[in-house]
Amino acid sequence: MTQRSIWNRAWYASLRTLCRMASAPAFRLRVQGRQNAPASGAVLVMSNHQSHLDPVLVGLCFDRRLNYLARETLFRFPPLRWMIRSVDAIPLDRDGLALAGIKETLRRLKHEEMVLLFPEGTRSRDGQVGELKPGFCALARRAKVSLLPMALDGTFAAFPRSSKFPRPLPIQIHIGEPMGPEEVASLDDAQLVAEVRRRMVELHAEAKRALARANNSQIAQPAADSAAV
Repeated sequence: MTQRSIWNRAWYASLRTLCRMASAPAFRLRVQGRQNAPASGAVLVMSNHQSHLDPVLVGLCFDRRLNYLARETLFRFPPLRWMIRSVDAIPLDRDGLALAGIKETLRRLKHEEMVLLFPEGTRSRDGQVGELKPGFCALARRAKVSLLPMALDGTFAAFPRSSKFPRPLPIQIHIGEPMGPEEVASLDDAQLVAEVRRRMVELHAEAKRALARANNSQIAQPAADSAAV
């Protein structure tokens, strides 16, 4: 694992705890499939992307530390720059992963950490899972890591592109079974992109159905096979 100071680790843990405490009542956040997250080893977390809430909410699903990718432009705003640097976000250039970003991502994967990717490349404009960019294939193969597909639903309504602030609406997150390095290696890039997207679409449909049931019943209790963060 990457060596970080005790203060850095304590800061990350404190932020995660505070965000979990806030998200449970604000969004009635429910997560299903947390047991599918590998307890150790390098993992690329593959999630759909509906809003600015997504990176934080995905991070709350795991007890392990999650590494984030952030556009370089976000580092230009001082308060936000301080925050994303405090959680060791990996800078991206405007066109995607630059050489420095690739090297740093591979370094953290080599140290058996978890890295979050939004393979759609941008936030959804309609709430659905879009086409995936194939850039993650080279990372997964070179680092020989597991891919963990997941999907969320509700953040598109809670924090749409047209809104400046999020609204307190319920959110569901579903985590699928991981794809091991052997399975990744057995597929060519087109097949791998298609399979990851298929799983994400399926998980998104499950999350959407669970969210609809929760909204229809107007009950904030978790389902039998799900849990609050």
